[in-house]
Amino acid sequence: MALTDATGDATAEWIDATRRSLGDQAGLLDRVLPTLPAGYDELNRPATAAVDVVHVAALVDRGGDVATAISRFETAPPDEWRFRVYRRGASMALADLLPLLDHLGLRALDERAFAFALGADTVHVHDVGVRLPAGVTLDAPTADEVRRAFEAQVHRSVESDGLNRLVLVAGLRVREVEVVRSYARYLRQIGFPSSQEYIVETLVAQPAITRQLVRLFAARFDPALVDQSGGRTVEAAIRADIELALDDVASLDADRTLRTLLALVDATLRTNVYRPADDGGPRPVMAFKFDPARVPELPAPRPHREIWICSPTVEGVHLRGGSVARGGIRWSDRREDFRTEVLGLVKAQMVKNAVIVPTGAKGGFVVKRATASPEEFRAAGLECYRQFIAGLLDVTDNIVAGSVVPPPQTVRWDDDDPYLVVAADKGTAAFSDVANEIAVMRGFWLADAFASGGSAGYDHKAMGITARGAWESVRRHARHLGKDADADPLTVVGVGDMSGDVFGNGMLRSANIRLLAAFDHRHVFVDPDPDPRISFAERSRLFAMPRSSWADYDASLISDGGGVFDRAAKSIELSAEARRVLGIETAVVTPNELVSAVLRAPVDLLWNGGIGTYVKSSSETNADVGDRANDAVRVNGIDLRCHMVAEGGNLGLTQRGRVEYALAGGLVHTDAIDNSAGVDCSDHEVNIKILLGAAVAAGELTMEARNELLVEMTDEVADQVLDDNRAQTLALAVARARSADMVNVHARYLKSLETEGWIDRALEDLPSE
Repeated sequence: MALTDATGDATAEWIDATRRSLGDQAGLLDRVLPTLPAGYDELNRPATAAVDVVHVAALVDRGGDVATAISRFETAPPDEWRFRVYRRGASMALADLLPLLDHLGLRALDERAFAFALGADTVHVHDVGVRLPAGVTLDAPTADEVRRAFEAQVHRSVESDGLNRLVLVAGLRVREVEVVRSYARYLRQIGFPSSQEYIVETLVAQPAITRQLVRLFAARFDPALVDQSGGRTVEAAIRADIELALDDVASLDADRTLRTLLALVDATLRTNVYRPADDGGPRPVMAFKFDPARVPELPAPRPHREIWICSPTVEGVHLRGGSVARGGIRWSDRREDFRTEVLGLVKAQMVKNAVIVPTGAKGGFVVKRATASPEEFRAAGLECYRQFIAGLLDVTDNIVAGSVVPPPQTVRWDDDDPYLVVAADKGTAAFSDVANEIAVMRGFWLADAFASGGSAGYDHKAMGITARGAWESVRRHARHLGKDADADPLTVVGVGDMSGDVFGNGMLRSANIRLLAAFDHRHVFVDPDPDPRISFAERSRLFAMPRSSWADYDASLISDGGGVFDRAAKSIELSAEARRVLGIETAVVTPNELVSAVLRAPVDLLWNGGIGTYVKSSSETNADVGDRANDAVRVNGIDLRCHMVAEGGNLGLTQRGRVEYALAGGLVHTDAIDNSAGVDCSDHEVNIKILLGAAVAAGELTMEARNELLVEMTDEVADQVLDDNRAQTLALAVARARSADMVNVHARYLKSLETEGWIDRALEDLPSE
């Protein structure tokens, strides 16, 4: 059969012209012609068809999934172009395609679709007519970058939002837009008043200033551009241009946004943006080290140093109170305000570390992409953790043969800073080995002392160390009440479930605990009249069961009127027995009302072993607390009817909530006191490993012998840690007993600390004169 017959309406002249356009690739046409869509030759000129043939064949031969091309008909207006998307496999729905173009500033006018079937593969061609923004022209380099930006959006290697318009309107490269996006995302975390949408609009509306901000960033941190002798002069000139341009910005909000971004660039001390990955491509996350003292409007307290991590898959922050500081890394679920969470945690950490090392640190990250199953979510979290830890190390100095070695291809505007230690926290209890693996692979000087609690360290859950430390506070409070926390029956309500380290270990501290009720994010457990022996055995079983929940509790062992209630239920009918122990009269309640009732139950002990802030003061609003997930269940300190509170978990009560509860007669320390044993144990481990590391490096001790020695010291380390907890609670008990006599001394001491700049009374909720 003649070739022209096989191609239907395709004319010989069109085919010949297409061959000429293909040049030395003309042979590709023979592969594509048999599958030419009907009417294709009538709608596409030979030059356009030649581009299609090359891209279609390349996708099939190379196994790619997407390619793009941009062209313009000579007769079309200057602002109207054709944007062609080649997609191997499934076609792109218009609902998915059009937003990607819009995020590049391209307004779609029309669309034509074709499909080429080559063997087992099908390549879909979407030919979209687009209009450029007013006043924008498109040259070849910019067109290539727009195509790269589109393909990056499809591959999700960059985020798909309006900032990508900066490629077209400001002439930025995709990587430079990622830098701008990272700073914009940071503004959200520090509570900047303008929305992300407004920040995007401002940057796109001021392309010249945005471009200058990127130039300033490059002048400060691109090793290829930084001239140590004249770099400051170049910076000053760019900054002067920006300041001059800002004077012409009419909007006060826009001016504030742009000036804050300028200040963030100036507050940046180092970054990994210009450091390539091992394969020569860009690093998977961007890391920015800040001097918080130079960040405007940063919420207090301002840490000593801060590292911000940003990528399309993960965002995270690490806050340090000083050059030598330690603390854990948390897998946060507060995507919108995780820095607020971490800031609250680092305040507590700094108090805990006051008697251990100079100060504390804390980090947290969030997974930005949804997953279909719990297993996929955990895998995504682990990968995000890897990227987060790698990003932290990217901007941290190393020590080699006793000398500080900066990260390669990194411009530093701060002093040597090689001290970075992390530990496990909520969601990362099993991740320490992963962090240590990264540290060892990179030759980081701390090796497996980098992340405590790994396989060659102290397993906090196995030791139960955090809960055991918090139990020392319970013992001290109980003595004040004339009880023995280990021998006497204690009625308890709690936050958490038996699979958790702190809650689970805490509820196994005494076989005489009578756990009346507890809740986590899934269930509410109520046992109105538990048999201590039977319930202790069942709690022990659940603690040993991997990832157990209250739903796994043997219902036959729950006393009359109790049960396990789903927090997703519409309503819950409470028995008379349940109402009696919870001290409420309402028979039908919502799950949130039941949780609030558990918090207010008239019991000996409220044991907080979970995540979230559940108690505030009556003078605070839920907005003041900053934990929106628990607004519906939170209660006031004055409403607590328990005799004592143990804070195995962080931030369970606000400081004002604690004060209100204590003034009403309740016994409470703080989370920094109650759960300090965990970080104390980590500090012991890190110090021991650093000490023994020199012996291992000198060949005086093998790694196997070191690990055996660590195991042999487990009980001794635990004893030292718990001695600290006992001493702390004793000191507080003595101070409380003498508080009336010492009030003048305490007042003078507070005034001295405030005068010297060590404390902020308002920030720490300390009393006035």
